[in-house]
Amino acid sequence: MTTLENVLARYTRVGDLWEKIDERRVRCHACGHECPIFEGQAGVCKVRRNQEGRLMVPWGYVSGAQCDPIEKKPFYHVAPGSSAFSFGMLGCDLHCSYCQNWITSQALRDPDAVAGAFRATPEGLVGQALEDGAKFIVSTYNEPLITVEWAVAVFQAAREVGMATGFVSNGNATKEVLKYLRPHLDLYKVDLKSFSDEQYRKLGGRLAPILDSIQRIHDMGFWLEVVTLVVPGFNDSSSELGQIAAFLRSVSPDIPWHVTAFHGDYRMTQPGDTPVQTLERAVDIGRAAGLHYVYAGNAPGMVGENENTRCPNCGKRLVRRRGYHILQNLITDEGRCPGCQASIAGRWKAPQFRA
Repeated sequence: MTTLENVLARYTRVGDLWEKIDERRVRCHACGHECPIFEGQAGVCKVRRNQEGRLMVPWGYVSGAQCDPIEKKPFYHVAPGSSAFSFGMLGCDLHCSYCQNWITSQALRDPDAVAGAFRATPEGLVGQALEDGAKFIVSTYNEPLITVEWAVAVFQAAREVGMATGFVSNGNATKEVLKYLRPHLDLYKVDLKSFSDEQYRKLGGRLAPILDSIQRIHDMGFWLEVVTLVVPGFNDSSSELGQIAAFLRSVSPDIPWHVTAFHGDYRMTQPGDTPVQTLERAVDIGRAAGLHYVYAGNAPGMVGENENTRCPNCGKRLVRRRGYHILQNLITDEGRCPGCQASIAGRWKAPQFRA
């Protein structure tokens, strides 16, 4: 019987982010686990494997690809109204019980997560993105850190035609993988799921590597936006939301923080959906901490002005949204408020294709 693991074994190549520990083990540097992997075994992610003393990594396939509004990623401070071509592979280094992409992320961990693998080339994906009118190409759906070599190959092809590139990630990175990504990656979205190490360990991770990565991503010059899915009873206390906001403010007040509504999924169908009032409280907490751009998400049309971008200097409404739809955009081509001329943090101009 052909298993998914056997199928994926055909789609591999030797990785770039590893070192030999001894005759039996290699160490992977793609994510914050930095797994020491014995011969014939895989890391926590299930897709990076020690084969005859070499780290073999995913290559040459996708599990899904489609064109989305860039606001869906979500990047709110990047060329509003633009299209982003999204692609993903299989596997994850965490095992969140509420994962909305569990069909792909948990495909090698959960027998109910049945997802396919379809042969692809970087040039083919970029060609499809161009046909779809996308100006950005984004690695998403699974955790892109664990399939980073393939993402970089796609990004290199995308850069050749003038496209910009993005990661939608849990942020469990290492300094090695960020250095590897830096020449090829423009945008980085991080899910900061909690400010409790205890809660992170329930998801299969640790808090410290995420916080270190957020600081490093910002310092290295990637455009960074951060999302916190606000889950009732898990991370929705004012104290914890305040800690997250204060940490982000300490990195930069210009980091957009998206506080988004939880809806039951995968193995967490309870508690109920996040109340709008909780999102509004989280937004207030973020603004009180000194963050310039705080957004409530996953509740289109229900959170009033909290979907919109305002100038932090004069208060003028600059971008008006409803869900993923841009209803108005007044930010100038130079990224300024047309009222007071204050600079608005972001990447407001869409990339131009090369002839």
